[in-house]
Amino acid sequence: MTDKRYKIFIQSLQQELPPYLEALRREAEACRVPIIRREMQDLLAVQLALVRPDRILEIGTATGFSALFMAENAPDHAQITTIENYEKRIPVAIEHFDQAGRADQIKLLRGDAQDVLKTLEYPYDFVFMDAAKGQYLNFLPDVLRLLRPGGVLVTDNIFQDGDILESRFLVTRRDRTIHKRMREFLYQLTHSEELKTVLLPIGDGAALSVRNESKGTYHSDSF
Repeated sequence: MTDKRYKIFIQSLQQELPPYLEALRREAEACRVPIIRREMQDLLAVQLALVRPDRILEIGTATGFSALFMAENAPDHAQITTIENYEKRIPVAIEHFDQAGRADQIKLLRGDAQDVLKTLEYPYDFVFMDAAKGQYLNFLPDVLRLLRPGGVLVTDNIFQDGDILESRFLVTRRDRTIHKRMREFLYQLTHSEELKTVLLPIGDGAALSVRNESKGTYHSDSF
């Protein structure tokens, strides 16, 4: 979303991934499995260093790259719960966790996140949301319920390759529903009494939200 010159310059300064994560990145690229972009990796790394979370919740595992990246950058004692619904990717992610020696640190829950979230009770210090974009709005009430006061929510891919900036009438008909839902989701993030949110034009767009220390009330006003 930013000028390509800035992106190239920033990337020239970024540190290399650990070898096993670089191998996973290449594997995902070869298999056309989307993983978090370098800009999101940097944002996650900095936020994890700031928050130093004990408990991390991830919505959207894919093949496990982002969970392993967070494990690499979070405190050693941090426990990560990650949710995945796509059956073909679940065994791949579990194998990657085992190979990286992180199986005791990362717990994968199978199923639709909207259903799985309702079964969780413990508060989380850090939530990373990178799943079905049209469902973000449906996830939000439970995410707010589970995020502790002072906790951080990071949401990826909020700009939908620039579509979110356009009028719904300029978006292809098949994408209009997700366009509407994402705009509603972003409205809720930026207008919730429970959150302080900034939208960042990095990668495909990211939202960084902090849960207010004083607990507010979730509102479901439409955009």
